[in-house]
Amino acid sequence: MTTLFSSCRLGGLTLPNRAVMAPMSRVRAAAGGLATPSMAAYYAQRATAGLIVSEGVQPSLVGQSNPGTPGLHTAEQAASWRAVTDAVHVNGGRIYAQIMHGGRVSHPDTTGHTPVGPSAVAATGDVFTPKGPQPAPVPRALATAEVPVHAQAYAQAARRAVDAGFDGVELHGANGYLISQFLSSNANLRTDRYGGTVAGRIRFAVEAVEATADAVGADRTGIRLSPGGVFWGVREDDAVALNTALLAELARLGLAYVHLEATAPEEVLTALRRAWPGTLIVNPVLPMGPKQADLAAADHWLALGAELISFGRAFIANPDLVERLRSGLPLAPVDEATYYQGGDTGYLTYPAYRHAA
Repeated sequence: MTTLFSSCRLGGLTLPNRAVMAPMSRVRAAAGGLATPSMAAYYAQRATAGLIVSEGVQPSLVGQSNPGTPGLHTAEQAASWRAVTDAVHVNGGRIYAQIMHGGRVSHPDTTGHTPVGPSAVAATGDVFTPKGPQPAPVPRALATAEVPVHAQAYAQAARRAVDAGFDGVELHGANGYLISQFLSSNANLRTDRYGGTVAGRIRFAVEAVEATADAVGADRTGIRLSPGGVFWGVREDDAVALNTALLAELARLGLAYVHLEATAPEEVLTALRRAWPGTLIVNPVLPMGPKQADLAAADHWLALGAELISFGRAFIANPDLVERLRSGLPLAPVDEATYYQGGDTGYLTYPAYRHAA
């Protein structure tokens, strides 16, 4: 019987358990988008996860969404990640880099550039900037000839990630960022080959994944999706048809996995499970929602056919989450005020469970 604590093959890796640390922005990078010693310690503390997926890492300067986030578009940035991947591996873990292009969810005060997107439609809400939250600006719509350049940016970052010791990469195709914007029916108003029909709207995602798989190997490439999600004002009016068509295109590539968020009703996610022939990771609760994933949620989705289960907030406050779940130990609560405040408090200060003497 498969449980959360059963081993699993993933591409060229053997995972000792099926618990995945989900990607979570913590905005602790140094100036210039460099990874830091504290980041190395943070991920090393959580190396008992079957797989760690890093926070979102920008593949270009214009692709940076928030200040304080790390990059993989310079040699110096790539070199800074080596201490992180070494620390995870020394502690017995495995780590993928999540490559995240913010698209329209950005600001000139953060990057020095006008954000870009599929169309000149602003995101909903305020974006983080060095001067504090500001309304999301109207992005510059990418010209048709520019779109492949941004697809290739994922592949270029993936090469740097693997060279820096990451075991693979996950493209961030969820939560209203650039790939998600192209998939969207209201952020993507294009009439060229990258818009309009479902086939047009999935094209950018497919080209970004293809380029990345060509660069580092399909068995080192995954993608995260949020079917029907409404983050930053995106909408997918035809979420089932759209994501089924996308998975059909991706299925021919032999990817390491697809990572689905619980942004749609269960019947939609189970239909996508049936449509995807490869390894599936499910994040069983709505990101940033009121619930925290637990063992019952993991068991439920393993029974529905997911191979791996990702946990977000639970891994922040419980670096030894796998052992706590295995032994039925209580989970520590997370301090949401420290998510993005910087420093080591609420980052390196959550202890492993202390047994009574």
